[in-house]
Amino acid sequence: MPRQNTCPADFPPFILSQIEHMAQRIVAARKARGETQAQWAQQLGISQPTMARLERGDPAIATATYVMCLWLVNPQLNLLQLLDSTAPAAAAALSTPPHTILPGAPDANADIAAMAQPPHSPADEFASLLAQWNNAVQ
Repeated sequence: MPRQNTCPADFPPFILSQIEHMAQRIVAARKARGETQAQWAQQLGISQPTMARLERGDPAIATATYVMCLWLVNPQLNLLQLLDSTAPAAAAALSTPPHTILPGAPDANADIAAMAQPPHSPADEFASLLAQWNNAVQ
């Protein structure tokens, strides 16, 4: 079967918005450390212009480059662990209409309420982005 690539222009607006928001947080983390784009680009093995595109939220930048940048922000980043903890809740939140949540099911309500809260770190945001992307593709 031929490989199909999604053109970044065809990404859902929500995904593009999340990438831009993540990029803004990456910029903030880099600046908080007092480091330049060139310094980060060298650590990531990319060019400074690519780093500038990443910081603008360019969706055409390779996912691995974004992941490496998030790792630079948080070296303890483990995407598999993040996805294991957020994917079921994301799937539940996206597949369960609010009117079908049972009052006697506090765990389900807590999972859905947690998904409604904005992510608190770039790693959380990235995990949320991946979970939502996976559901949007299905």
